Formats: sequence, C-alpha cells, structure tokens
Amino acid sequence: MKILFIGDIVGSPGREAVKKNLPALKEEYGLDFVIANAENAAGGSGITSKVAQELFASGVSVITSGDHIWKKSDVFEVIDKDERILRPANFPAAAPGRGFGIFRAANGSKVGVVNVQGRVFMDGLLECPFKASRQAAEALAKDTSIIIVDMHAEATSEKVALGWYLQDLASAILGTHTHIQTADEKILPAGCAYITDAGMTGPYDSVIGRRVDDVLKKFLTAVPTRFEVASDNVQLHGVVVDIEDKTGRARSITRVQKKS
Repeated sequence: MKILFIGDIVGSPGREAVKKNLPALKEEYGLDFVIANAENAAGGSGITSKVAQELFASGVSVITSGDHIWKKSDVFEVIDKDERILRPANFPAAAPGRGFGIFRAANGSKVGVVNVQGRVFMDGLLECPFKASRQAAEALAKDTSIIIVDMHAEATSEKVALGWYLQDLASAILGTHTHIQTADEKILPAGCAYITDAGMTGPYDSVIGRRVDDVLKKFLTAVPTRFEVASDNVQLHGVVVDIEDKTGRARSITRVQKKS
C-alpha cells in the first residue's frame, strides 16, 4: 500500500501544483491513496465546496484540515454531506463534520484517516488531541489496520510527543500547519512512519505561502495587513508512506518535493 500525503495546499497555485504533479506521482510511486491537507486551499485560507471538488477531481482521496477550516462559510454547507472532508477530531462534538473515517483505496484496502489539532500556541479550547486521536484510532482499528493521522499543530514538541504516544495504533503520524518540510522522517519502533511537518504545496518564494512584502509590512509596522497568496516558485511537498497491508506497519517514508 502506497499512500501520498500532500502538505498544506495554499491557494490556487497550490491547487494547480496538485493538478499538474499528481498524475506523474501516481505513476512514479504506484500510489493507492492520496490525502491532502487543504485548509488553506481557497484563496489562501479556508476551503469551499468548489475547491474541494476540484481537488477530488485532481486525484485526492481525502481532505484534512485544521484551525482554518471554518474561514469560508461555504464549508458549512458541505462538511456534513461529504465524508471525504475532515475537520480536527478534537473539536467539540457539537461542531459540524467529522474528524475521522474509513475510506477505500485503489487496491481495495480500507484506510482509516484521523485529523487532529494541537493546542500548544493554538486554540486551548479544543479537547485533548492525545485522547481524541487514540479514541479515533481505536475505533478505526476495529475495521482496518491502516491508520493515517494528520497532526495539525504549531509546536514540534507536541507533534513528536503524539508520535510516540500513538505509534502502537497508527501506520503514520504526519505533521502539518507550519508549512516548512522537516527532515526528520523516520519509522518509530512500533512500525509507525513519522514526520514533524510534511511541508507546503504552493509558492515557495514567499513567507509560508504569502507575499513577502505583505508579511514584512506586518512585522515592521505591527499594522494589520492583508496577506495575499504569492505566486512564484510553486512546489508540491509531501511524503509517500509504504505500508504493509495486513499488519498496517510502515515499511518506509519518503519525502517528496516537486517543482511545478
């Protein structure tokens, strides 16, 4: 089982990178399933039904998200209807949508996907991501041994800690949110693939996807500034995880960087 996880997609440049590169990546790696964090895919912040359908048409199997999931009001019309769009599982139970689910891969295998959000330097009102992810993984493990977790968090320590905490249940724990791909990909002792951040899919001549001048103005003046999505040096970043179907244990994790 080969699974591609695409790092945070930013705006239309990121969506175009997916559309352009995904067919070749499927052929190169023999991919069976594709997960993409797309909470910034619509105009650089949030997601809409139209954008979600565009990504599904490009070959994405499941969309995960994070703290920006509610930025576009259109999401409320679709998140309860389309099970392929996940929000963090540790949002309160009354929140729309769902935080995990089981999906069918191209090779016929069942894949469990969990989306969870960290609390360090983020929204402290959310429920515990450790307890929420374990509860979700335990529920999914009744139907499949292949479980992928998107840990959307700011603090590297929180992501690393979740990796050690959940390695016995998850096939892969893959970090998102900080938009910079880390070089710490590994297989943890229990056979779980791990990386602190899968990276960003979007314009790299930028400040994590936004125009440099806009961000510098905010840092230099402290005046509220609209951050426009940048456009140059567009790349797709992510990881390919090779998983043993029967046991759900990861055989390898490979970083991916493709220029558009």
